[in-house]
Amino acid sequence: MKYEQELTYDALMERLIFLSKSYEILKLSYIGTTILSRPIPMVTIGDSDAKKSVLYVSTHHATENICTCALVDFIEEYANMYSQGRSVFGINLNVLYKMRKIHIIPMLNPDGVSYRLEGVGDSNPMKERVEKANNGSDFWYWSSNARGVDLNHNYNAYFYEYKELEKERGICEGRGKYSGETPESEPETSAVCKFIRYNIDTLCGVLTLHSQGEEIYYKSNGMTSPKSELIAKALSSMTDYKLSEATDTASYGGLTDWFIKEFNKPSFTLECGRGENPLDIKCSAGIYARVRKALFNFPILF
Repeated sequence: MKYEQELTYDALMERLIFLSKSYEILKLSYIGTTILSRPIPMVTIGDSDAKKSVLYVSTHHATENICTCALVDFIEEYANMYSQGRSVFGINLNVLYKMRKIHIIPMLNPDGVSYRLEGVGDSNPMKERVEKANNGSDFWYWSSNARGVDLNHNYNAYFYEYKELEKERGICEGRGKYSGETPESEPETSAVCKFIRYNIDTLCGVLTLHSQGEEIYYKSNGMTSPKSELIAKALSSMTDYKLSEATDTASYGGLTDWFIKEFNKPSFTLECGRGENPLDIKCSAGIYARVRKALFNFPILF
């Protein structure tokens, strides 16, 4: 799909509802609600009896909603090709559907995206607080959730070590990097963690989409899980993204860190695209073209 303008939460929901009504293989549900009571959508593709599943998550950061476009494109292509009985990259989608469940959370941070694209409305009880944290009313570079917490620092992985770093660097609530008061303090991260814990018996791996850098992270503070390196090399080959290790603030409190640390299972961060966030929405087609093969193949790498 060609995107000429930024994908808002309302436009996303309209598209997901349309697709779920058009294709019966798409199951639309909600993992929870945001601080501002927006339902967080999840699309599941796969037979209910499938013994293995994977999870895709994008837009922890409001400046990275271009990754939402990639997951919506994947959902639509999977459903369309399945309905035609076609294969993708040699993968028989009928077989994939029966053998693997794919859970997709295309926009984890709808409140932050709404701040960035629509501003903070006068009725928002946090308006004064977040505008102060943002140093003004222009939220174009706002990455955090509705109250200034960076969702991808809010997981319980080296969380308290990161709090010390916050103190040293004077990081507080605002556009990004602030981890919150406690792990999973934010309803968005809490919802993801609850979903993962509930489904951990079948959940084999997690793929998180961010932008920027065209890199793949698969380690957490040097630690990784069994099979991760082989899978990471396969993903690198499919995307032509280089394998890297997160450094500095990026190596604390993320979903990839938490999943590896908590469950010793493979988790990967794909840093899609290049440039300063937010990337130009016109880059979305190119990003999907680079990650498309990985999205279709990831479930069968386990």
